[in-house]
Order: sequence, then C-alpha cells, then structure tokens
Amino acid sequence: MAEFKDIVIFLMFMLCQLCALAAALEHSPAAAVPRMPNGTCLLVFGDSTVDPGNNNRLPTTAKANFSPYGRDFFNHTPTGRFCDGRLATDIFSEKVGSTKVIPAFLDPNLKPEQLKYGVSFASAASGYDELTSTNANVLSFPQQLQNLRNYKTQLTKLVGIGRSKEIIKDAVFVISAGTNDLLQSYLSMNQPNQTMPKYENYLINLTSNYVKVMNELGGTRFVLVGVPPFGCLPIVRTLFGVENCSSELNAVATSFNSKLVTMLGVLKRKLRVRAAYMDIFTIMYEATRNPEKFGLLETSKGCCGSGLMEVGDTCKNQTTCEDPHKYVYWDAVHPTERMYEIVTDYAMITAFREIFG
Repeated sequence: MAEFKDIVIFLMFMLCQLCALAAALEHSPAAAVPRMPNGTCLLVFGDSTVDPGNNNRLPTTAKANFSPYGRDFFNHTPTGRFCDGRLATDIFSEKVGSTKVIPAFLDPNLKPEQLKYGVSFASAASGYDELTSTNANVLSFPQQLQNLRNYKTQLTKLVGIGRSKEIIKDAVFVISAGTNDLLQSYLSMNQPNQTMPKYENYLINLTSNYVKVMNELGGTRFVLVGVPPFGCLPIVRTLFGVENCSSELNAVATSFNSKLVTMLGVLKRKLRVRAAYMDIFTIMYEATRNPEKFGLLETSKGCCGSGLMEVGDTCKNQTTCEDPHKYVYWDAVHPTERMYEIVTDYAMITAFREIFG
C-alpha cells in the first residue's frame, strides 16, 4: 500500500511539472527564470550525462574522445562528452555568467582559476552503486567524493580558507546518475535475492548518504536529477524489439524518481539545505511524445550511424545525420546538445527556482 501511495504522490507531482512545462512553452522562459548569482559555481557528480571528459584519463572503454562526438562543440573538438556538443551543465554555467563549459576535474589542462566556477567529477558508465562503476572500470561515487575533497584542498590553496568555504557554500551541487544502475540491474538482475523495488531502495539510501557527505564538506545547495524515460532510449527500443517506448522500463524509472523525491524532502528537513529535484523524465517524455513543440523531428533513433545501437566505440567514425538539432538523441543513448538546451531551460524555471527563488 505504501508503494502505491508513493507512486500516486509522484504522479500528482509530475502533473504539476507538466503544467509548469506547458506554461513555459507558452511564455518566454527568460521571464520565468529566477535571478541567480552571477558566476554561480557548479560542482557536478554522476555519469555520462554530466561527464565532460574525466574518463579520458581512465583505463576504460567508456569514452567519447573521438569523432563524431564533439561535432558541434567549439572547434568541432571531441572532448569526452557523450554528445555532439555541450552538456546541460555547460549550458547552465554559461547562462548564469560563469563559464561556457564545466571542465573535467581530471583534465590535465585545468587552470586553477577555473576552480572558482566549478568542475565536474562525473564519470561515464558510473552509478550510485559501486558495483556499476567497478564493472566499467570508472570512477565510483566514493571516488568522486574523494576528488571533491581534493578539489576543496586545491581551492583553499588558491583563494584561502574563508573564501573557499564561501564558494562551496554558495555552489550548486548537481547529481545526475542512476540509469546505468537500473538498466544493468533490470537486464541482468545479478543481485542475488534482489528485486527492483529493493534495489531502488538500496540506490536511494546510497544517494542520501552521498548528499550527507557533500553537506559535511560544505555543500548547502543541491539539484538531484531524476532518471530519464529510459524505456524510450533508441537502444532499448532496439533490444526489446518495440516500436514505441517500453512502458515496463519507464515504470521502473518513475518508481525510482518517486523515491528520489521523497528522499529529497527528508534531507531538506534534516539537513536544512536548499535542494531540488530536476524532473528530466517529464521534459524528455514530452519531447518524445510531442517533438514539434520543441522544433524536433526525430525521437526514435540517434543521429550517429543507424541511430539504433551505436554508442561510444560503436559510434566511432560513423556518419551522422545532417541536422542533430532536429533529434532528441545524439547516439542510441545520449541526448543531443539541442535536447540539453531544452532540458536546461526547463531546469531553470523549475529546479533552480527552488535553489535561488
């Protein structure tokens, strides 16, 4: 009964988000965006949705530092981002007057001055579950948190302890993961005596603990990104042999997101922090159902290769569609820069309003 109640509450929450989305589509997004401090620092954790190239420095196959990735990035440069251009965190950073890109913390060319405006600790193919990261030989969340500690040390050396505490206190901690965990678990169920609801609860407890550590290290503003409608991913449609989205997998995503929202409410009360849920599910599902609202055309396949299976290495040196700006997906898993722009605009009138409003 409790599970059913949680789902009902979440569906009501999604309805409110859809109303906000409808309003945003009818009015200028700029008018609805709350004022945010110029130069807002972003500290980013998670998977390939927010990894700008940390995996370039790791002995893993989960990389995207080759063509055609980066086709629409500055100077058409592949950076390690699983996208044709910039990620949502890059776009948001520019919108609040910080930097045009959020650099990877492991980037050997990272300049000390950039630390003040934010970095990403994220690692493609990672997840909340350490086993997910271990299987892919990438940075686990505990390792990303250790890099946060290293960042804090470097920032203190750069600006002093007082200013360092101030920057971290005012920074927005963006956390975006979960898809790799849930998909791998669903497809393989290699967890003994495990069910999806139990595994979701396990992930939620891990996420809660990670946020608590970030808070202990000085963080006071958090945006937790929900998982997308991964039942609609082109690679999922191909593997499951379905023409439309897999409702079963989308139900898993919805269930996890509902628990994320509940957990976030508890953390806000206990830690007395500013925290918001970023509902990427609603915006991407709406773009999939009604692409014309966003100026999009193709929702069932990616721009790279056939668009049905290619991701990472299998996308390497493949031909691409003529105009990625008309596509929801760049490869068979990851959104295009255009879709990330849509997500960012939506985030700035929903999740970030709670942080700065």
